[in-house]
Amino acid sequence: MPAGKAKRVKTSDKKRLSEIVDNFKKARVLVVGDFILDQFVWGTVSRISPEAPVPVVNVDRESYMPGGSLNVANNIRALKATVYPCGVIGRDLAGRVLLKAMRREGIDTGGIVYDRNRPTALKTRIIAHSQQMVRFDREKVGDISREDIQSIVRFIQKRIMQTDIVIIEDYGKGVIQPSLVREVLKVSKKHKKPVLVDPKEKHFSYYKGVTGLTPNRKEAFEAYMNGRRDAHQPTLNEVGNGLLKKLQSDSLLITLGEDGMALFEKRGGVTMIPTAAREVYDVSGAGDTVIAVFAAALACGAKMKEAAILSNMAAGIAVAKLGTATVSDHELREAVKSS
Repeated sequence: MPAGKAKRVKTSDKKRLSEIVDNFKKARVLVVGDFILDQFVWGTVSRISPEAPVPVVNVDRESYMPGGSLNVANNIRALKATVYPCGVIGRDLAGRVLLKAMRREGIDTGGIVYDRNRPTALKTRIIAHSQQMVRFDREKVGDISREDIQSIVRFIQKRIMQTDIVIIEDYGKGVIQPSLVREVLKVSKKHKKPVLVDPKEKHFSYYKGVTGLTPNRKEAFEAYMNGRRDAHQPTLNEVGNGLLKKLQSDSLLITLGEDGMALFEKRGGVTMIPTAAREVYDVSGAGDTVIAVFAAALACGAKMKEAAILSNMAAGIAVAKLGTATVSDHELREAVKSS
């Protein structure tokens, strides 16, 4: 189906989707992943620097938001669901600012693991006239310590009985590694809790046996090709079904940008979902919104297709906002009504 030409949702389907959104308040989601502090420096540009051909940004204000896997947690909180995030931060200024930002947003802080030898990941974005000019990343990329992994596992064991579904949010900074994924799957399967993954393309081998994944097109194709440079270019169906079989998962939701989404199910074939975006303003964080809504919906008893449709609607709202924005249950409910 051509991009931008979405089918109207039937009235009966709207009622069902609205019921799922209403039930988000009952969902309980545990999120494991890389904690990042997002800093935004807002300003204006009126001249070019005499020192180099670059714009001079006159700074008006700064703001901070929980980023990385915490953006997923923040999206879940905005949906009125309960979320238990777990990750690692340093005992530094950025860590203190991140803790304050989490508390301001109403995000549970009980899953924070402090590591004196690891700085808090910080991403600084310079924005002028609603355009991102440049981004600075200050972080230590590398596997977290065995002690940190043990602390995360203890938190998961403590919270798993209060959880409906688990998200592994892999930003590739070092929290998500094979030994931790094995422990997450072990605890989750013991208590019959589904596990969803927002993957990093280089880490697909870690995720064998998870319930579902939500890669974007680039991540899915690169994971399927696994470094090969064949003359034959695989189709979307080959990629989706191939990864589903290889990872022994129940579902694979591939986000396709302006082409919407493709849901591959172990027992349900392939469902193409047209884009719900009316205007694309900023795609940063849209993947976080997708897995947040997908998980919350499944936690409320939604079918995979229903959860995917709601995720697609939420992504359409998120990309119309600047920065790593959240989508509320009210916004999603209105999107269902107008679909």
